[in-house]
Amino acid sequence: MENIPLEQSAVPAPQVSNFCIILHKDGQVDRLTDRTLEEYVGALKDASIAWIDWTAEEHEKAFEAAALAGGFSKIPVSKLVGGFYSAYEDHDMELGIMLPAVSMKNEKMKVHSLIILIRDNVVFTVHSIELNRLLRLSRYAPQVFKRMEAGSTADRITLLLERLIDENNDHNFEYLREIETHGDEISKSLIEEKVSKRKVAHNIYRMKHVLIDYLNVLWATKDVIESLRYGDSDLISNDERLLGRIGMLSDNIDRHIGLSEQMSTMLASGLEVMQSIYNNQLQSLNNRFALVTAYLTVLGTAFLVPNTLATIAGSGVMEGKMAAQWWYMPMLIASTLIATAVSFLWVLHVWKQRDEEE
Repeated sequence: MENIPLEQSAVPAPQVSNFCIILHKDGQVDRLTDRTLEEYVGALKDASIAWIDWTAEEHEKAFEAAALAGGFSKIPVSKLVGGFYSAYEDHDMELGIMLPAVSMKNEKMKVHSLIILIRDNVVFTVHSIELNRLLRLSRYAPQVFKRMEAGSTADRITLLLERLIDENNDHNFEYLREIETHGDEISKSLIEEKVSKRKVAHNIYRMKHVLIDYLNVLWATKDVIESLRYGDSDLISNDERLLGRIGMLSDNIDRHIGLSEQMSTMLASGLEVMQSIYNNQLQSLNNRFALVTAYLTVLGTAFLVPNTLATIAGSGVMEGKMAAQWWYMPMLIASTLIATAVSFLWVLHVWKQRDEEE
């Protein structure tokens, strides 16, 4: 075996921007890459089944132009793109599906449109240039095409469609793990005293918003799958076994919906914990103010009595000679001590009554 230099082996394979996989009637499979859309369409003459994947700018006009170039004229692409995360349009000999494709970066989730168009024996996928999630399936798609049973075209189309939806779902499901990781980090930050609780509260709200969007993606995908199972499209197989495989996709989504709802409950519990922390901090602050108020009450009352006596002494009583008497200073000291003791005992009595009521 020839040794390959390390520098050469480390060079990554060039990124494929578009491709076409064709199963010919004689059983031969061709995989074309990085061609024009016209070349792909022209190579479909003796195809038994074909899959074309095309990338375009993610806006309605670019998707519509790609659909027309691919030979799809009946499907209203505007309705597909304008759907809430997903859409299903059946026009007899043409079928259009829009699936949500999730991407996440820096805890911000973005939902892209993955459009699947079907006519005759052709499956045409159009998506944003940012998405490359179908490349993995394309690498072993020739083997998948060869293993397809010699059934009707609708059966083969259904098998391929099931694999496409499953591949898209698998990539969407991966982001639930990322959401769970962020949720675990938020839970950990709740017990750290140095972390700003206001920041934690914002993180919880932001992650809960992402989770709501993620749940909408799952429900939208489930709606499309249910439409395929019960829509009775002429291009989809009526074989119960194949429809059962599509039903398994729906069951898998149900499990992830359940996991996402549990995650939502956990984040809601985090908000309740934050509320409890704020309430405890407020209660602690109130207790400190109450303690300060009690001290001020004791001190104010303690100095009120001698201050009153000193005011009386300066008002001319005993012809202004009261302050010169030997008993004047002892009287002020005694009155201060008695007033302080009485005030302190009264505050203790009030606190004791409050604690008994609580």
